[in-house]
Amino acid sequence: MRAKLSTMFQSLQVRNYRLFASGQLIKLIGVWMMFIAQDWLVLELSDNSATALGVVTALQFTPVLLLTLLSGRLADRYDKRVLLFAANAFWTVLALGMSLLVLTDLVQLWHVFAFAALLGTANAVETPVRQAFVSELVGMPLLPNALSLNAAVFNSARIVGPAVAGLAIAAFDVGPVFLFTGLSSIAPLVNVVRMRTADLHRDALLPRDERASARVVDGLRYVWRRPDLLLPMAVMSVIGMSLFNFQLTLAALAKTVFHTGAASFGLFSTALAVGALGGALSGTGRRSRPSVWLVLGAAIACATFGTLVGFASTYWLVVTLLVPTGFFMVFFAQAANQRVQLGVDAAFRGRVMALWVLVFLGTNPVGAPLIGWIAERFGAGASIWMGGLISLATALIALTWQLRRSGARLRFRVLPMPRFYVTSTDC
Repeated sequence: MRAKLSTMFQSLQVRNYRLFASGQLIKLIGVWMMFIAQDWLVLELSDNSATALGVVTALQFTPVLLLTLLSGRLADRYDKRVLLFAANAFWTVLALGMSLLVLTDLVQLWHVFAFAALLGTANAVETPVRQAFVSELVGMPLLPNALSLNAAVFNSARIVGPAVAGLAIAAFDVGPVFLFTGLSSIAPLVNVVRMRTADLHRDALLPRDERASARVVDGLRYVWRRPDLLLPMAVMSVIGMSLFNFQLTLAALAKTVFHTGAASFGLFSTALAVGALGGALSGTGRRSRPSVWLVLGAAIACATFGTLVGFASTYWLVVTLLVPTGFFMVFFAQAANQRVQLGVDAAFRGRVMALWVLVFLGTNPVGAPLIGWIAERFGAGASIWMGGLISLATALIALTWQLRRSGARLRFRVLPMPRFYVTSTDC
């Protein structure tokens, strides 16, 4: 057990990564608390409008759609550590400003809309830089483990944040939650300053003059010529747009279908995050690039359980199904992320990871308003199962395409344990 745990948390032996992960954990707990408070605030200010929730989600992710590719170019040209500090400092100012509006009862719905858009701008810069920076913290041998731990940190915060937020909103209202978010975002600023730049793994980067000429279009062409990178990104773009809107759909499901309070809504998010944490930790032992079959199998499982959540008719059945949904959601996203990161040249990592962030997060502005409208018109459950069926069809089409392209065959074995497997010479 000691050896297993040592392998699972191996990247934490690296001081710079330890600082990075601890700062992210503290900040992300506050961020997830803020997401719950923000959704609840929007429902209060808009008379329980699911469409308003969709608009907030769209505004939050639209900057990702517009600015992420440019941020990837910045990540390949400039010091990622400095860029991370600047983006997190901007986030801190935003969160503290929003908390002041809420605490003084001056907040209006348009304030939340503006805050979401500015928050998305900070995320559009910070997320691709942070994704590309991990390889500099630990080096390529530990990169799969570090990426899985990143997902574990994210989902640990996703468990703690919503649960605490639900209780905090019930006890103190949303204002103190926003204030805690602003204060918690100071932690990554302090830890970025404490990092040792001499310990960063930067040997594989391009020379300074070549970095200065790095272009966005070169990164796009690079991915277009790589079907092994293009396929997971294409599948993720559809699933991210149609199914990964749980921030919106679970809030609407809790309040408009089951008529529950903030604490019960937090339980939905916590159940999803418990499964997600399991999915993240299950990949910490991975030391090689995941196969395309693993990625597609996880996508099919994620879409299947997501569809079942939408059809669930009781509160506790939804809570139960959210656990495996969260597991396969993160298992799929992490396997696809690792397949991309471990297959890309270091010189293009910033731009390729920016494209990954674009398809992972930037598709939300496209789907969120439509998902919100469907939830308001046909019910929150319908918005979930429709997205699940679209995701399932996409994953099955991608599997069929990959089988034909590679000449592989999908087979089913009954003994010793029923399972599907692929016979292929190329994975």
